[in-house]
Amino acid sequence: MASGEDSMSENSKFALPVSSDGDNNVLSMIYRFFKKVSIVGAVYLVGYMQWSVAWLIGPVILSVLRDQWRRENEYRRNIAKVAAISSEKDVVLARLDDLPAWVFFPDVERAEWLNRILLQVWPNVNHYARTLLKESIEPAVAESLANYKLNGFKFERMILGTIAPRVGGVKVYDKNLSRNEIIMDIDLFYAGDCDISFVLQRIRGGIKDLQIHGMMRVVMKPLISKMPLVGGLQVFFLNNPSIDFNLVGAADVLDMPGFSDILRRCIVEQIARMMVLPNKLPIKLSDEIPTVDLRMPEPEGVLRIHLVQAQNLMRKDVSMIGKGKSDPYAIITVGAQQWKTKHIDNDVNPRWDYWCEAIISSRKSQVLQCELWDWDPGMGIQNDDYLGRCSLDISQVVRAGRLDTWQTLQQAKHGKVLLRLSWHRLSSNFSDLRDALTETQLIKNAELSSAVLSVYIDSCKNLPNARAQSKPDPYLQVTVGKKTENTAVQMRTDSPVYEIGHSFLVQHPEVDLLDIKVLDQKTGSSLGQLTYGIAALLKQNDLTMLTQPISLQKSGPESKILLALQLKILKEAQKEADYEEEAPPAPSPEPVPAAPAEVVDAPQPTNGDVSPPAAELKNIEDGSEKSIPVEQITREIDIPQESQPPVERETPKLVHRTSSLTTSAGEAGLGRILLSLRYSMQNQTLYVVVHKIMNIPLKDPTNVPDPYVKLYLLPGRSKDSKRKTVVVKDSCMPEYDEQFEWVIPLAELHSRHVEVTVATHKGFLGGSPVIGQVIVHLNEYDFREAKTLWFDLLPEMTPRD
Repeated sequence: MASGEDSMSENSKFALPVSSDGDNNVLSMIYRFFKKVSIVGAVYLVGYMQWSVAWLIGPVILSVLRDQWRRENEYRRNIAKVAAISSEKDVVLARLDDLPAWVFFPDVERAEWLNRILLQVWPNVNHYARTLLKESIEPAVAESLANYKLNGFKFERMILGTIAPRVGGVKVYDKNLSRNEIIMDIDLFYAGDCDISFVLQRIRGGIKDLQIHGMMRVVMKPLISKMPLVGGLQVFFLNNPSIDFNLVGAADVLDMPGFSDILRRCIVEQIARMMVLPNKLPIKLSDEIPTVDLRMPEPEGVLRIHLVQAQNLMRKDVSMIGKGKSDPYAIITVGAQQWKTKHIDNDVNPRWDYWCEAIISSRKSQVLQCELWDWDPGMGIQNDDYLGRCSLDISQVVRAGRLDTWQTLQQAKHGKVLLRLSWHRLSSNFSDLRDALTETQLIKNAELSSAVLSVYIDSCKNLPNARAQSKPDPYLQVTVGKKTENTAVQMRTDSPVYEIGHSFLVQHPEVDLLDIKVLDQKTGSSLGQLTYGIAALLKQNDLTMLTQPISLQKSGPESKILLALQLKILKEAQKEADYEEEAPPAPSPEPVPAAPAEVVDAPQPTNGDVSPPAAELKNIEDGSEKSIPVEQITREIDIPQESQPPVERETPKLVHRTSSLTTSAGEAGLGRILLSLRYSMQNQTLYVVVHKIMNIPLKDPTNVPDPYVKLYLLPGRSKDSKRKTVVVKDSCMPEYDEQFEWVIPLAELHSRHVEVTVATHKGFLGGSPVIGQVIVHLNEYDFREAKTLWFDLLPEMTPRD
């Protein structure tokens, strides 16, 4: 008993008073009693009123679905929670399919020492966390929920519990960075026993089993010669972290996918505004370092995105005669930046032609995500049907300069989207402006930009009073073009300090304006404004205006704003051949002697001719890649071997090319299929691209086949492992360029194989006669490097695992 009392007294140091277990049990019993009474009463009422049985079945079905949804979420959260409190050894032994990154990458190091430090200081974080939630997160979430007509949101109790966050691994960069900075990535995971309660529309609820997982980057700069040796820190997430939680208490009745998704989305939005790129959380460590060095935005470039169209999307709308079509729209996300297309009615092959541009602050690790949804009128996104998603590493576009790629949708039975992407570096040379403007004119899209304006606002001085004998509550509204950013409100001061930076896309620097308004939060009245012509920066050295005070217009005689400006011009997209990802060095390929075209065209597993077909394909051997860019493969391999120029032995990238054409019908005379395969260790995922089939025998000229490809991951044939391409009508040489993926632990990779079956859709009573089959044994190749190979189609084998 003594130890228990000591434990309780220890926990009470860091926890607010909570109700006793006896009170909770009584409330739980009362809740269960009234719940059963309500059910019996509902059944009696339906019988007494002689209503249709549908009034009873409908709520029962909804209740069952809700319980199932909650059980799945609770199971997932419990697994993560157990992993958080267990030792790393137990986690690795129990879940070999979810190994931490340091197991596979030697430059990602274990950080158990850091986990011990976090565990020690975690109780002291409670006070800071309460302040952050109360002052920053609460008002922002309340404002976001008000857009959904959910008012009165307020935190009441905020306890983080005793389980500290865990660091899965730390990577410190030592290449391609300045000598004046240190950059490290931290894989951060929190699955704690927090206890957070809130009030929403007078309904009390709580959040438990909160889980946050994301890759956090810490930049230490500049390095100084005095203690603490580092002038400041920049802390931020590279991409939006994944967040999950469980609603408890009276708000449990609202714990349906709709409400929880709204609340989760609002929380993610506020975290993104604080510390998801391009937003950073700066921490100043030395007074000798100017704040502008930490808070001035530092974009590396601009990613221009053209979402062209989608094909073969799932049908989600239900009509009287069965499943109809979908009303698809897309949500594009890069860090904290997000865009939404319009929806297209009744079309599973929509064409959007949607353009947007993302400011990129870290080209090495940021990811472009595209989610597709089926729009339901009047329901809101929380009830829209999910059509799938795709993701693409931005570093892949940086290396290529321009990239046109069909991306197969994940978490969907079928469907793919066409993205056209271009990478634009930034220049301080005024002569590049004319080329940037010309490029936007050729695209014929007036909303595309030609430059990026970075704005740092330090402070304002001597603002006028908005009310008699009372100092104002000022905040700033900064606008360039159609984008507006608001600063935080500074209470009761006429000389507010903001120290904040923002970046804006500029369409026409010679005519566009920077507009800053100083407003009083209490009265809404204007305290002053500044209209600055961006063209003035074109005359400055390096297109930069250092921090200086500028008089405010329509304000007091001594009212000034202290700010710095920097303009960068977009340079035309081009391939960055010198750009290198930090990755473990890959073994150099052995030279292969020159061979006749037919030998290179049809490599066998035993002759070692399994290298990637092109230089671009070598770029995707990094484990950070999430998909194989089909167009990069086909652009290089769609060159007949006979037409390639003679190449010297010193050019290995051309020696190993695989021709996309073949004159052979294969060993069995059934044709040949061209596949690309790659395994990502970081994602534990096998990627297979079905490119094309050639020389399918035509036995009956009046009955041309309609071929398609069906894939199974063996052993363990199941519906979940089945993948299928579209059907190509009337063709003996169909082309698909479709990508498929399976999540496979590395330990199981060499015991698995892929069954590839080619069939025709024309058959008796809708059957699908098999044309040929290939079994790809994954233990015969090292698929951590992408391989593009021709395989001979063979007669169908007896189905077996």
